[in-house]
Amino acid sequence: MKTISAAVLTDTVAKLCIKANTSLPEDVAAALASFRQAEPWPLAKETLGLLEDNLTLAKEKNLPICQDTGMACVFVELGQEVHIDGDFEQAIHEGVRLGYGEGYLRKSIVADPLRRVNTGDNTPAAITLRLVPGDQCKITVAPKGFGSENMSRLGMLKPADGVEGVKKFVVETVKLAGPNPCPPTVLGIGIGGSFDKVAALAKHALLRPLDEPNPDPYYAQLEQELLEEINSLGIGPQGFGGQTTCLGLAIETAPTHVAGLPVAVNVSCHVTRRASAVL
Repeated sequence: MKTISAAVLTDTVAKLCIKANTSLPEDVAAALASFRQAEPWPLAKETLGLLEDNLTLAKEKNLPICQDTGMACVFVELGQEVHIDGDFEQAIHEGVRLGYGEGYLRKSIVADPLRRVNTGDNTPAAITLRLVPGDQCKITVAPKGFGSENMSRLGMLKPADGVEGVKKFVVETVKLAGPNPCPPTVLGIGIGGSFDKVAALAKHALLRPLDEPNPDPYYAQLEQELLEEINSLGIGPQGFGGQTTCLGLAIETAPTHVAGLPVAVNVSCHVTRRASAVL
């Protein structure tokens, strides 16, 4: 049995909060560069260049990539042979508090959804815990800004809608969002499960690197078809037009009821942030 102290969890989460907000994952940065090179529309190409300049400056000066440093979404894969010495959830919340304070990151969390009083330290975190075999603990911090989160959608389709219905729902989501989520976007798509499960699938899908297609060839092809259709909409970077509306998307699926076809689209902007560590 491996023991990890709550203090180590806290320190790790604090560092990941800062890293995720100041340095874009390599796969997202590479996709942005690739789309910029291929973009034929001059204004769109110039806009993508400005976004890349922003990424470079943020990394060089250790400043946030985006002013909205997001809700701290913390995904934990906890090995069944790991013992946490201390309060697991409190250790993560404390890590977020320290990371957002030490990193001078904007605090955006309100304690109550209607009374709207800011907690002052960006806590509590949104924690997703999954028990897995082994003696390791993998932590991923994925800050989520709400300019894009507010553009996300969930639909309970009919089985008869089939794959075409799913495609229509995803593309319609992007159309309705327009320039609001600061495109180019990255999409996490959940298909199947239940009302609550499909939303979790869509959020988790954003953790898959953009250069890793779905392991199922059927869904890998669907991902490619959706990406091409979305980029033919002409929304473009920041809504200025062009062929770069979406940098990539990932689909996750789950078994569902014979009478249902739940679909969720979690929209993220080009600043799709995540940072991971294994303890």
